[in-house]
Amino acid sequence: MTYPIYQVDAFSKTPFGGNPAAVMQMDSFLSDDVLLKIAKENNLSETAYIVKASQGEAFDYHLRWFTPAVEVDLCGHATLAAAHVVLNITFPHINQVSFQTKSGLLTVTSEGDKLKMDFPIQGPEPCEPHTGLYGIIGQKPKEIYKNNRDHLLVYESQDIVESLRPDFSQLKKLGEEGFVCTAPGNDHDFVSRCFFPAYNIDEDPVTGSAHVLSGPYWASKLGKKNLTACQISERRGSLWLEIKGDRIFISGYACLVMTGVMVL
Repeated sequence: MTYPIYQVDAFSKTPFGGNPAAVMQMDSFLSDDVLLKIAKENNLSETAYIVKASQGEAFDYHLRWFTPAVEVDLCGHATLAAAHVVLNITFPHINQVSFQTKSGLLTVTSEGDKLKMDFPIQGPEPCEPHTGLYGIIGQKPKEIYKNNRDHLLVYESQDIVESLRPDFSQLKKLGEEGFVCTAPGNDHDFVSRCFFPAYNIDEDPVTGSAHVLSGPYWASKLGKKNLTACQISERRGSLWLEIKGDRIFISGYACLVMTGVMVL
């Protein structure tokens, strides 16, 4: 069997920026074991698998996300990448696609050169840190929060976030959680870096799903419904956020960098 495969740099207007994701279209999902092996073979932070929904419009899909280690419940950059493939290659005449996922129905709409994703807010709640966390991360934050999957560590400045050098081997031992380190930005409303060693991703280049946690925090802190964000990894990527009720709209660019066929 052969399957088309695409690699998209999400949250970047040009190649080699943002966060690369693989996208594969299938008639039906293969076994979980095979999907995980494909994700390991791709060796990217995420591989998105899309299957046309049996009912509804042709541009309604089921969507699943796999890291090289596990399946995840929500992924922003691979959703953006999947939407880019559908809206620019499979159905270039439409401007919206809907994905049925483990996090509910996610809709992505073309708006000019950007894609806008409609995600559920998974806002922060204050929490106590793991023992030794601050030493492992490298700096003590001024505040710490958590949602159902990630920690949010809030720092005073972008310079501090840029200087962080976590001990990833120790961070991995704390469990299947992510660590989103954030601060006010020099040129954006806020910046972040995201660490997911439990998923075999020490530092994720640009993490759309992390902003369902950080976006509501900064919206409340700054008293704004519309924000600009930048993930200041080596590859970097910009995001535009809009808070509406219990939803957050995350917009960004995407760039196709590779197409091919996987033979199984």
